[in-house]
Amino acid sequence: MVRRFAFAALLVVALGVGTAEAQREKKTPYWASISAGKAMMRTGPGRNYPATWLYVRADLPVKVIETYPSWRRIEDPGGQKGWMLQSLLSDTRTALVTGTEPRPLHSAASDSSPVRYRAEPGVVGRISDCGDGWCRLDAGGREGFIRTDHIWGVDPGERVD
Repeated sequence: MVRRFAFAALLVVALGVGTAEAQREKKTPYWASISAGKAMMRTGPGRNYPATWLYVRADLPVKVIETYPSWRRIEDPGGQKGWMLQSLLSDTRTALVTGTEPRPLHSAASDSSPVRYRAEPGVVGRISDCGDGWCRLDAGGREGFIRTDHIWGVDPGERVD
């Protein structure tokens, strides 16, 4: 009797873990960022596939376009696509400043608000409070609102809390 109860309890726990894992799975495409200081992109979902890129920039935003157990097919800001281990990615939302000129970071989500800083193209920061064409960008403690068409890492019309 005790064995049956233990087996049933173990089965319930195992099924519960599987359900929790499935709930964490996101529908593609979705945004993520590189969490490691060094992360390898590969041609396929496995360590036996050749490496194509070595990223040495934590927080770089990437778009996850496909999933395969513990691997994610990603697209980087330059349009390169490949596979990366899920453990090298984070759900932390970041963005990369685009363009050829510095972009203004305003004190509020409005072109008429004062400019607090200017962010050079290539600057990476954490984003929050996105909506209506604006995101709050925090780049090394300097923060302000930037137009979403001046960054890579958020979809048009997307809301990010």
